[in-house]
Amino acid sequence: MNKVKEKSKRGWKFTGDKGDFRLQKADRSSYLYFPLVNEGGMMSSVSPKLHGQTTSGHNTFLTPPISVEDLHNSRASRNFWIHVEGKGAWSAAGNSARQNADFYTEDAEEVELEAGFLWHRVSRSSKELNLASQITSFVPCGNDRVELMKVVLTNIGETELTLTPTAAIPLYARSADDLRDHRHVTSLLHRIFTSEYGIEVQPALSFDERGHRINHTSYGVFGVEGDGNTPAGFFPVQEEFIGEGGSLDWPEAVVLNRAPDIIAGTGIHREGYEALGGIRFTTVTLMPGESVSYVVVMAIEDQRMDLEALIGKYGSSSSFDRLLEENKAFWSEKVDTVQFKTGNADADLWMKWVTLQPVLRRLYGNSFLPYHDYGRGGRGWRDLWQDCLALLIMEPAEVGSLLFDNYAGVRIDGSNATIIGQHPGEFIADRNNIPRVWMDHGAWPFMTTMLYLNHSGDLDFLNQEQSYFRDTFMSRCRERDHSLDLKEGSVLRTASGEIYKGTILEHILLQNLVPFFNVGEHNNIRLEGADWNDGLDMGADRGESVTFTSFYGSNLMDISLLLRDLKERTGQKIIEVAEEITILLDTLTEKVDYESVSGKLALLDRFYTSAPNKVTGVKASLDIDQVADDLAQKAEWIFSHLRQNEWVKSEEGGGWFNGYYNNDGEKVEGEFAEGVRMTLTGQVFPLLGHAASEDQVPQIIASVERNLLDKKIGYRLNSQFGGIQQNLGRAFGFAFGHKENGAMFSHMTIMYGNALYKRGYVTEGRKVLESLYQLSADFEVSHMYPGIPEYINEEGRGMYTYLTGSASWLLLTMVTEVFGIKGKLGDLLLEPKLVEQQFDAEGKASIKTIFADRELEVLYKNTEGSGYGEYQISSVLINGVQVTLQRVSEGVLIPRAELISLQVGQCHLIEVELV
Repeated sequence: MNKVKEKSKRGWKFTGDKGDFRLQKADRSSYLYFPLVNEGGMMSSVSPKLHGQTTSGHNTFLTPPISVEDLHNSRASRNFWIHVEGKGAWSAAGNSARQNADFYTEDAEEVELEAGFLWHRVSRSSKELNLASQITSFVPCGNDRVELMKVVLTNIGETELTLTPTAAIPLYARSADDLRDHRHVTSLLHRIFTSEYGIEVQPALSFDERGHRINHTSYGVFGVEGDGNTPAGFFPVQEEFIGEGGSLDWPEAVVLNRAPDIIAGTGIHREGYEALGGIRFTTVTLMPGESVSYVVVMAIEDQRMDLEALIGKYGSSSSFDRLLEENKAFWSEKVDTVQFKTGNADADLWMKWVTLQPVLRRLYGNSFLPYHDYGRGGRGWRDLWQDCLALLIMEPAEVGSLLFDNYAGVRIDGSNATIIGQHPGEFIADRNNIPRVWMDHGAWPFMTTMLYLNHSGDLDFLNQEQSYFRDTFMSRCRERDHSLDLKEGSVLRTASGEIYKGTILEHILLQNLVPFFNVGEHNNIRLEGADWNDGLDMGADRGESVTFTSFYGSNLMDISLLLRDLKERTGQKIIEVAEEITILLDTLTEKVDYESVSGKLALLDRFYTSAPNKVTGVKASLDIDQVADDLAQKAEWIFSHLRQNEWVKSEEGGGWFNGYYNNDGEKVEGEFAEGVRMTLTGQVFPLLGHAASEDQVPQIIASVERNLLDKKIGYRLNSQFGGIQQNLGRAFGFAFGHKENGAMFSHMTIMYGNALYKRGYVTEGRKVLESLYQLSADFEVSHMYPGIPEYINEEGRGMYTYLTGSASWLLLTMVTEVFGIKGKLGDLLLEPKLVEQQFDAEGKASIKTIFADRELEVLYKNTEGSGYGEYQISSVLINGVQVTLQRVSEGVLIPRAELISLQVGQCHLIEVELV
């Protein structure tokens, strides 16, 4: 990746080699926020002016739930006030009415932000008051649901200052559902307690989707001065703190320097009000150059707080500093699992933040950050499998068991559960009782499993037995099972009532065979509720996804090849499947005419009838070669069908694939009188797999460059379709250039780049990835911290930052395609596709990663400065010892046994000479 072009001096800059960065005037950009999180379930976000939220789940918000607009419109924040004797009120967080009024004047304060893995610091100074503040925030690693904030105040003048500090953090203390649904009524449930160190709220009941229950969760804000000095008193009720007619950005208690309502340690409690973590500290006089520090502890517990233990662990400046260093080390170790060293140090550090994003997705799900103001936490089906792509690279030891657990979510009709529980392998019947199937869901598990098999060589995984998910939906949500006894649980049973289990291979076959027969009138797989693009959700009757027809076709071909490898490597000749599934392997019995839509649907109906949400439990033994042949025939038919019927020819020459049919049965893409209609998705999946022929690839690339590349925002997800497409999906109700309607959608852009690399179009693939880096890292335009967003809008702004599956795809692409660290059924395949600019001044490029449970650093040496396509691997050394080269068509293979012989617990150097 090239260095980001200097458009302005303004923007974040990396400091050092750990990924820490600094941003001047951070408060001059709207919508910025930073994640603070831990493995224990504390999930926070913080903006340059200390806005954001703190929560441990949908029903347990310590601070008020927010959306991204609240970052600059709400007056509620983690505020820290100072009343300066003789001069008045000032906010160390920048959140006072006076400071906001001065924002566009010469009196505006200087603000600097510093951040790293995973800590956040904002410094500001007031020339008028001769006072500077530094506020550092983080969530300690571990399992405590705690957020810490340290405030350091410094006298930067030449005369003494007398200060009265007050922390003021709104204590919402309830479910996000209560934000507009009985906001006041739920405040009547509040039981507010004061102690020696702060304010604690334990609502009497919880009013949310779970019903009116006795509440045990407690929320608290506590404070200390220096190394443990107690506060002077408290303001536990918000309305009394701000005063009649006052507000959180100009509160009476601070502006008039009113004495605290409650003296610390008196143990008074209040009931039935909006609570506030209002902590008044003792008045202090600072001499010139002198500083004073305060620590604010925000905590969520499942019962009343053990205050002695909490303050003992977190309540001092020295413990704050020690825990901050521990936290930095913890997160640095996480992201250092994979390290890149190329000719661009900034791009390498930027990739550290990309590496963090899949971990954040695992911890936050798709909720609890300001742009992600939806959902109730957790991840969807597609997320489970795509996030495992990154885990295979970062935390590979856990992936096998995760994949095994995930397969328990498959239904016997080839669909799957859509609500994912909190624990691995936990699936829940649809929360909203909505019968909906995403037609792409069955395609992803095999792709991820194949990557796992290539990395691990664990072919035994295919023969492990797993249960199936069962709920009231059957026949891909076309029918209801009214006989279901909920007492039996959400597992498929046999006719005799026993839990049925099939091999992982059986699950894979089922997920890919059912869609093959589930076709629309043009003989492509039905769109159903939507495919990966949730916005294409209005074509359930006659819509078809040509895009994922190609993906399923490629899966069928790859499963066929895997079965042949399984036989060759293990000697396995027979596979066992539920007897009902043999209907779908039609060439083994009575072959269906694949050109006949009615014939396919009739076979599918026979399958549904044979397995009506239960099975006999009888298994059929099938010849592995015959099954492989069946799958190959289906795959070849799909490829031929798509090339003949779904190729769009352009008047300008070349062409591309039509990706969809709408609910009127009309082909979506092509050249129309109103203009060109084209989707990037429709090209990505034929390129990723086998559907696009070799001669079609350059034509697709030319069409994408012509119709979808926008110099300002990169590769658009689709061209301008014009008007609302109610026969296709809600996405087209969005303004063009935003979200799923014509934005630069990172997920599909990266997959496009990945596909080009796979097809050998390295220059073109790198151009795609480079465009994403340039767009994301150009702060002046993208207005985002390091990392990649879900999408980039029409103005170039990065949207929905941090929580995006595209980070997993970029990490995967960099490791497996760019640096060519691949697995081949357990062996290590080296197939680098680095271009000349990616080597440093000495002609070196390296990657640190994990393979075969060994930590490896692979160093490529391109001392002759050759470009991709000119060099090949001439020699390989492991820890200085020459390796006998085992060449294959793709590159050089290092047998797994050679890696397994290496010592565990140290990093091993693999030097690869390119000539």
